[in-house]
Amino acid sequence: MNDLAPPAKRTAKDFATDQEVRWCPGCGDYAILRAVQKTLADIDADPANTVFVSGIGCAARFPYYVETYGFHTIHGRSPAFATGIKLANPDLDVWVVGGDGDMLSIGANHLMHVIRRNVDAQVLLFNNEIYGLTKGQASPTSRAGTRSPSTPLGSVDSPVSACLYVMGAGARFVARGIDTQQKDLPGIFARAHAHKGASFVEILQNCIVYNDGVFANITEKAVVADRQVVCDHGQPLVFGADKNKGLRLNTQTLELEVVTFGDEGPEAAGILIHDETKRVLGTMLAGMDDDVLPVAVGVIYCDPAKSYDEGVKEVKAEAVKRAGGEDLKAMMHAGHTWTVSE
Repeated sequence: MNDLAPPAKRTAKDFATDQEVRWCPGCGDYAILRAVQKTLADIDADPANTVFVSGIGCAARFPYYVETYGFHTIHGRSPAFATGIKLANPDLDVWVVGGDGDMLSIGANHLMHVIRRNVDAQVLLFNNEIYGLTKGQASPTSRAGTRSPSTPLGSVDSPVSACLYVMGAGARFVARGIDTQQKDLPGIFARAHAHKGASFVEILQNCIVYNDGVFANITEKAVVADRQVVCDHGQPLVFGADKNKGLRLNTQTLELEVVTFGDEGPEAAGILIHDETKRVLGTMLAGMDDDVLPVAVGVIYCDPAKSYDEGVKEVKAEAVKRAGGEDLKAMMHAGHTWTVSE
């Protein structure tokens, strides 16, 4: 009797295509691609059951480089295509990738709807705070004062906070990662994949040509410990090189503040414990973007609810039940007119 060996576990290389990866040397997209391919191997994704959907921009080349099904669609509409794909075949594992310009400018409306509907898809937004493909114009996330070909005297627009935007749209899963943090990104992507419903992950990435070092104030080795706080469910929100700083709620202003504590520990200092199921806390963490408060990374908010495709499936089943066995094809060929009844 022959013993059947189990299939070999897939590796990250199994999710790499034969296409030449073409981004600018040093672009953060390379790091994100590696993290995604590792994630797919870690979760044992089935290439025949996985699809990546993109719009327009540097990030939109992504489907060419992942050995799965893929759709390179039109500017800003990848969430709409992804919604249709998921509803047509709910068994597919759908990933949406796009940049801050693609998803938060012309695509902001479509991003909002895939989030509020809670379509079961993973939405990855690459944020480099600039339009890279079209040669460095200011994007919706560019900071005030950004000088670019479209804002030569400095942008006067208030930037969009990607995570705050989706929180306002009713997101049930919000996370943030950084392109260079290869040890952390696959874990964040895996959490997003495990979530039932729309998962949103913002990845801060560097554009070495048009916006080099835009996140240096939080990613440089010398400042990482003091400028980033890792959101770990059930753990105190502490940071700093000596882990002696933390986030506390100021009960007078109802705002987060940084507190330095000593031997008494974080609990005695009133440091908040991260609870990823609390929307108010998640919104406050997502909005930290000044020079005083650190930037929140990791899973900021996660509180599952019924997904859109589950709801549509239930409605379709009810419609079939109410039809009482009526055949649509027979009805369409019954004559030139139809009577619609309750």
